[in-house]
Amino acid sequence: MDQTYFQKGFGLRAEIRPQLHENYRSQIVDLMRANGFRLEAGGVTFLLAMEFGFCYGVERAVEYAYETVTKFPNRRIFLTGEIIHNPHVNNKLERMGIRFLPDGSAKYDDVREEDVVLIPAFGIPAADIDLLAKRGCVVVDTTCGSVLNVWKNVERYARAGVTSVIHGKFEHEETEATFSRTTLFSGAQYLIIRDKREAAYVCDYIADRGDPREFLSRFRRAVSKDFDPARHLERIGLANQTTMLSSESLEIAEMLRVAMTRQYGEEEMAGRFYSFDTICSATQDRQDAVRELERQKPDLMIVIGGYNSSNTNNLSKIAAGFVATYHIEEATGIMSAEEIRHKPPGGKEEVITRGWLPLETKVIGITAGASTPNNQIGETIERIVSFRGRMDYATLLGVH
Repeated sequence: MDQTYFQKGFGLRAEIRPQLHENYRSQIVDLMRANGFRLEAGGVTFLLAMEFGFCYGVERAVEYAYETVTKFPNRRIFLTGEIIHNPHVNNKLERMGIRFLPDGSAKYDDVREEDVVLIPAFGIPAADIDLLAKRGCVVVDTTCGSVLNVWKNVERYARAGVTSVIHGKFEHEETEATFSRTTLFSGAQYLIIRDKREAAYVCDYIADRGDPREFLSRFRRAVSKDFDPARHLERIGLANQTTMLSSESLEIAEMLRVAMTRQYGEEEMAGRFYSFDTICSATQDRQDAVRELERQKPDLMIVIGGYNSSNTNNLSKIAAGFVATYHIEEATGIMSAEEIRHKPPGGKEEVITRGWLPLETKVIGITAGASTPNNQIGETIERIVSFRGRMDYATLLGVH
């Protein structure tokens, strides 16, 4: 039988590498890397975070998509959803002929045996994987290794009858894929906690035994079927959506440990409380790099990445803690020296802000989420310089 499931690419990296460089590389970013992650241009010093942009998992997913187009030039190729949370990258894949499957119960109705289906870096629910296997189509799975590591922990909890408590957003593709792993084991349960406020509510329930009906009303979209807080919070194991704010995940873990200890005593913790830090290293590195930029005292920060990208939103929140911060989705968000189109840190809607680049601005910090290609970083800097200093691209790169 011909192989229909691929998880390690097709060995076509050398063929697609020139195309990837053309689409996503930035000479400006290369120059900044070579010069201590800084650039002086147009009367402004740009400071680039030392960890930024495409992580290994994202780069791998994008490479596999390009390899798939090369490997199957005469087949229909579908993506189950955004391959990563970056509109620039997803739009490019669509222009290459990859089709995006619709949301909803009829998602896979048009998929045929001769088709190819790409699974994004976030992964997909276990039931979807089974459905695709039954369809008999070719499946190219780009699920990130860090996500797979979380799944292993959740499956371990489920196998042992321990409830998975996941710090994440229940509507996020990655978290949906993660909690679906509990469905592989009869009777397994999960609870999703979005933030410290929700964690505090759960801790109060664990320690003081609150009203189960109120609990289920509050978490109705974030718990497994037949979840009983009185029984299913007696033994818990923690996991994370890999792109959450790492400091918050650690705080939530400690909050829950204290609550469980208060209820059951320290001597029972080994059998009742399990905790593994499953924030991916790339997410952590990018968050640490933004905190490091604070020491250099930028006058403002630009954070580049999809508005629906959790890791990018968290970078924006961190930066906003020490300086005025503008989260743009791509370089075109820099509309002029006067106007910027952005999403405020912690906000939900895009806005246009006037007067974002005061004349006295001398130092601008730059970072990008793990789904953002280098060309968007370079183009952002180029636009700022062109609006502020009227310097052309060749001069910016030092080409004479």
